[in-house]
Amino acid sequence: MPSETPSNTKRWPLQTWLGISAAAKPKVYEQIFADSDFKSLSYWLEIIFSAGIATLGLIENSPAVIIGAMLISPLMGPIMATGLALAAGDLYLGIRALTNLLASVALSIAFSGLVVWLVPFHSATSEIISRTTPNLLDLAIALFSGLAGSVVVCRGREDGVTAIPGVAIAVALMPPLGVMGFGLGSGVNLEIIGGAGLLFLTNLVAIVASAFLVFLLVGMSAPEVQSAVTASRGGAHPSGKPSSGVFARILAAGAKLHWRAAMILILLASIAIPLQRALLQVASETSAREIVEGDLRRLVPPGAVVSQQVTVGKDEIVIRLISTRRVPGSKMAQVREDLKLRTGRDIDLSVDAIATGSALAALVAHLTRSSSPAAEDHKANQPRQELLDEVREAIQQIWPLSDAPIQGFDVVTGTTGTTIDVRYQARNALDDVSIHLLLQSLRSKLGMPDLILNAERVQPSPAGNRSSVLSGKP
Repeated sequence: MPSETPSNTKRWPLQTWLGISAAAKPKVYEQIFADSDFKSLSYWLEIIFSAGIATLGLIENSPAVIIGAMLISPLMGPIMATGLALAAGDLYLGIRALTNLLASVALSIAFSGLVVWLVPFHSATSEIISRTTPNLLDLAIALFSGLAGSVVVCRGREDGVTAIPGVAIAVALMPPLGVMGFGLGSGVNLEIIGGAGLLFLTNLVAIVASAFLVFLLVGMSAPEVQSAVTASRGGAHPSGKPSSGVFARILAAGAKLHWRAAMILILLASIAIPLQRALLQVASETSAREIVEGDLRRLVPPGAVVSQQVTVGKDEIVIRLISTRRVPGSKMAQVREDLKLRTGRDIDLSVDAIATGSALAALVAHLTRSSSPAAEDHKANQPRQELLDEVREAIQQIWPLSDAPIQGFDVVTGTTGTTIDVRYQARNALDDVSIHLLLQSLRSKLGMPDLILNAERVQPSPAGNRSSVLSGKP
């Protein structure tokens, strides 16, 4: 094998900076060639095992299991081989690597789909959903991962390109295929299949491009490396090009470096366009969410918020708040219009008010008093006016008169028990929890455990009269 002269070393300075031995490059070439072999049974077993583990990890929403599948996956082998074939113009290695890669992808998706089909439930977990919306950041991660993996391979690792744990975890080749299998096995969900497919294609193109660049810069296509590889294959040129004919001229034109580089750039640009749109959408949604959070703090103090749900869509933002404070309709309308102007989206805002913690505690305190059936019989038999007066006093003590002033009440006694009918004025009906606590408090205070409470809301008058009228029917 021709030894590299100082001029050759000067020609490829990157190999000196990275500590790559010139003598090791033919060995690295052959190692990558061997790792692209698709006749090995162990390779296909690793594909099946990693696909099964990744799919089950995705279904169980377990990051640890998914990482295990990344480490087992041997897909880095044919992908690195594709990058080397493009850098060195090795047609035979390129066909071999692409054939292996296509078969591996097909088997992974098919086996993952079978596993999902056998599972009795098909619920999309957060690990699955997170792999259906790739953006430019995923492309950058894959590019850096491919560069790191290519450098490690060029330095002559003895354990081959399929055992690069850090790169395998960073770029995550098998999980997107598992998600595609989930979309296939759960009823051909095209949205999931398309999103995960774009993520895998992003990783694939980025690693191939990174490998192409590194292998080219370290001189894997140098004549001395090609000569050594030719000798190791018994005199057959690595590219497998025929010596003459029209086909030979076509291959020679296609094998030119600038055509190969142009092909990679076109692939990267084609991938980057939808990824850029996705990144801009994520940025827009994040900005809109920050605007919403700021306006909601003006609408309801953080200490009064019981529950907050904000869903930012492409054309609409849905906001659901549960608060211990009632929010005037005019203030909600103002916030709604402000958010619409600042975010450019339609705003669906609703605020539900519930009783405060102190009010609930006061109601619960009334439940400490006990009662008996005999006491209730006594109440039912006492004079009606006396019963009305006692009910009025009890209602005055426990009813939230400021939020829902009473417009009138009635007490109905019969063989089935005693019923209190209350009419109150409020823009929003009291929630079920408040009504239940009011009933329990009345039962305890009046000593009537079987008491029934009917609460009827009356719409406030336009004049805005909110006074309480605690008059009972005689």
